[in-house]
Amino acid sequence: MKQLVFVFALALASLCQASSPNIVLIMADDLGYECIGANGDSEYATPVLDGLAASGMRFEHCYSQPLCTPSRVKIMTGISNVRNYDTFGILDTKATTFANLLKSNGYATAIAGKWQLGKDPAQLAKFGFDEYCLWQLEKKGSRYNDLVCLQLNTGEQLSGGYGPDKVNGFILDFITRHKDQPFFCYYPMLLPHSPFEPTPDSKTRDADKKSNFKDMVSYMDKMVGQVADHLERLGIRENTLILFTGDNGTHKSITSQFNRQDVKGGKGTMLDTGTHVALIASWPAVIKTASVNKDLIEFSDFLPTICSVSGTAVPAELKIDGQSFAPQLKGERGEPREMVHCWYSSEGTEPSKEWVRNHRYKLYRNGSFYDMEKDTLEKKPLRINALSEQAMNAHKMLQKEMDRYAGVRPAHLIKTLDQLDNPRANRMKRGK
Repeated sequence: MKQLVFVFALALASLCQASSPNIVLIMADDLGYECIGANGDSEYATPVLDGLAASGMRFEHCYSQPLCTPSRVKIMTGISNVRNYDTFGILDTKATTFANLLKSNGYATAIAGKWQLGKDPAQLAKFGFDEYCLWQLEKKGSRYNDLVCLQLNTGEQLSGGYGPDKVNGFILDFITRHKDQPFFCYYPMLLPHSPFEPTPDSKTRDADKKSNFKDMVSYMDKMVGQVADHLERLGIRENTLILFTGDNGTHKSITSQFNRQDVKGGKGTMLDTGTHVALIASWPAVIKTASVNKDLIEFSDFLPTICSVSGTAVPAELKIDGQSFAPQLKGERGEPREMVHCWYSSEGTEPSKEWVRNHRYKLYRNGSFYDMEKDTLEKKPLRINALSEQAMNAHKMLQKEMDRYAGVRPAHLIKTLDQLDNPRANRMKRGK
């Protein structure tokens, strides 16, 4: 009897611990699906991420937005860009983020790395972050050399040294100081975005762009390893969920070897090479065996997933588009998506681009329809009057989903490029 009581107590303690896990969301900058070894035969060295995938869960069908700012807005709010995206470099001050929600549930919150959503440090507290260490709050220094970060709520500047090392150091310090309470750390990395420069581990300082990019991917992987190892040393790795993804596809100037084929980076495009990104989940207390998940995931799904695993309610009035994949992390079937939706406009203007897809077929708002199993690069749209029964059924289902988003863009966000007044829009108006 005493033994049964002891076993029950251990199980209860484990359950209680897992109910408030620490969460670290890591998002690499400009890293396509083809850059992670665990995803296939990649030319890049990513032993840490491969190891996390080998002992955790790897998702094969995660889709971001085609560009950095839209992806950041969507992942932080759980809402499709068609309903809440304003313009490049902006997050609506009325938005509620995953940090707001977790902070309200007693989590310590931090963000470190690349912000790109405004230059007012006061915004960080408004969006739920207790602490921060961010490049781009002030336009000083490059992200890699002579980095200038604004830190915490004091406005203290960190400068000098290799940028990714400074940011990673902040992450490790935050984790150390909050190891005895649940914490949420959002880590939008600086690497491996251009300019493609040598890292502290590079063997030469005069390598070509592609060689530097390889070194940057390796250094990014090393930074993830430092975070995982630090959690282990502190004794909190078991009940910490690490989620790793990328914000969009690889830079267009980089062509990679993947599964013995050339893959040209598709950043900024609606192709799979622009939106298909890695997703790796590692949570030793819950994910007990290595697994590969083929469910469809989009960036709006991260907020409800993070809230679900942390026991945080998502207010109904937010009207999020995301679906939680927390059950899948726990080995359950959950409620997998049938389709993924992407609305994209870098400046928030009309006309925009938009598609809906399932695992095999992809439909654009302009009517273009593709079989992604046979035409990954979307070279030849299918003829609607010559579809197979399977393709026709998929077309009807995707069109119905596309119609669901028709007319939902808020009136105050509908604008043309001519109405914008910012340097990026002006360059676009001039065709530069």
